[in-house]
Amino acid sequence: MTMISHIVRGGLIVAGCATLGAAAIGAGSAAADPPAKKPAEQHNCFFITQWRGWKSPSPDVIYLGVNLHDVYKVTLSTPSNQLQWPDVHLVSKSRGSDTVCDALDPDLTVADDHGGVREALIATSITKLTKEEVAAIPPKFRPN
Repeated sequence: MTMISHIVRGGLIVAGCATLGAAAIGAGSAAADPPAKKPAEQHNCFFITQWRGWKSPSPDVIYLGVNLHDVYKVTLSTPSNQLQWPDVHLVSKSRGSDTVCDALDPDLTVADDHGGVREALIATSITKLTKEEVAAIPPKFRPN
């Protein structure tokens, strides 16, 4: 080999080692730094058996009464005028766990009391309301 090949090869090897060394140092310092803390996520779950009633102020929102004082707001992907009809009820089927923690958990259907009309509802969000938010709901729309 010529002198130039040795220098070029030596330079590549050194450059490669320097790059690996820097990567190793970077990885080591990243491992030494504590991970950034994420804000605590609040999972306000409830059991289907704790659901006590419901009201719908609009075709795309349902308020669920849970226990004695809790209210959860369910937002629907597609509005349903059937929620405004008299003599309808809301059904949720349990598949597996009977815990509701997010919008994917309830399998909701609205049906009339005569067994004729049934409509599947798809929730996009479910949120536990604060006491202030519950107080702001007009009384006729607060769930029982």
